[in-house]
Amino acid sequence: MHTSVTPRSKLPDVGTNIFTVIGQLSAAHQAINLSQGAPNFPCAEALIQQVNEAMLAGHNQYAPMTGLPALKQAVADKVARLYGQHYDVDHEILITASASQGLYSAIAGLVHPGDEVIFFEPSFDSYAPIVRLQGAIPVGLKLHFPDFHIDWDQVRASITPRTRMIIINTPHNPTGQVLSKDDLAALAAVTRDTDIVVLSDEVYEHVVFEGAAHHGMATHPELATRSVTVSSFGKTFHVTGWRVGYCLAPAALMEEVVKVHQFMMFSADTPMQHGLAAWMQTADHYLGLSAFYQRKRDTLATLLEDSPFRLLPSAGSFFMLADYSHFSDETDSEMVKRLIVEYGVATLPLSAFYTDGTDHKIIRLSFAKDEATLRAGAQALCLVNPR
Repeated sequence: MHTSVTPRSKLPDVGTNIFTVIGQLSAAHQAINLSQGAPNFPCAEALIQQVNEAMLAGHNQYAPMTGLPALKQAVADKVARLYGQHYDVDHEILITASASQGLYSAIAGLVHPGDEVIFFEPSFDSYAPIVRLQGAIPVGLKLHFPDFHIDWDQVRASITPRTRMIIINTPHNPTGQVLSKDDLAALAAVTRDTDIVVLSDEVYEHVVFEGAAHHGMATHPELATRSVTVSSFGKTFHVTGWRVGYCLAPAALMEEVVKVHQFMMFSADTPMQHGLAAWMQTADHYLGLSAFYQRKRDTLATLLEDSPFRLLPSAGSFFMLADYSHFSDETDSEMVKRLIVEYGVATLPLSAFYTDGTDHKIIRLSFAKDEATLRAGAQALCLVNPR
């Protein structure tokens, strides 16, 4: 049956995102995957066993709307122990069906038509479209190149009476940069005595290098009172396909986030919640993640020493950036496609993380891969010829 209805798109300029496009081209050429921020190595076998046991025990129906109490308690205990902030398990913690769903619920619940939302580019690609879907206005401020720091004077100058939210991401995707204590102090200063909510994307909270601490919103008592923090079990436990995350927020903010969550998902996957709750009682897996991924970062950096690319510092996350501006005039999208087609290795163009397509001639590499993949990908990148 054919339809004559012409849809009125809410996002007319949004097509298939770069991750899907690169994924399809990579599959066609069987390229080595250094593009995706997802591990290609297994999670703990005991964690899988915990989920299997939960299924066999009959935990296959809806979980409580805001999450399994045992898992929320495990999150509360972890946050209190690591960051010193205490969240009420009943009213200030929400288990979500992925960090992405947490981000959407927070923006949809707290941002109104006509509001302005400040975020920083390059950025994860979902922030601006979610803001626009609320009838609100995304205000993208560019991180200062080449070290990608936030200019807090620019932030202060960009705040208007309509500014409702500032979106923070630390450790940062795609640049690998992290916020410092000074950054948190500056954020507190620019939002003090305002109604601005901070939405903090902290999915890589346990992947910070060189022994540095993670400076998230829960580490700053003042910011914690105005922040929704979003994190990810998938990133932390090597199970990105399970799609389970969580939000932290003071009760008044969380009440609005939960209203959206209720009608989007009602509840996250039940057996995964049981498995994660049981696993977190027996293993502090996340305490070793920084060293684990730092070794991977350093392995890839060492393997690329003879490549034509110049690597930018990565202080956290699964990613590092590689500059090729000194040996090629190609756009970053052209470079990424050439790397796939001619060298069989997939990366991502940094321009895909800017709403205006800013091109610094930099590509993003993911080191959340097993050693064989890192070696094969680096070997291919070392063969790249200038153009």
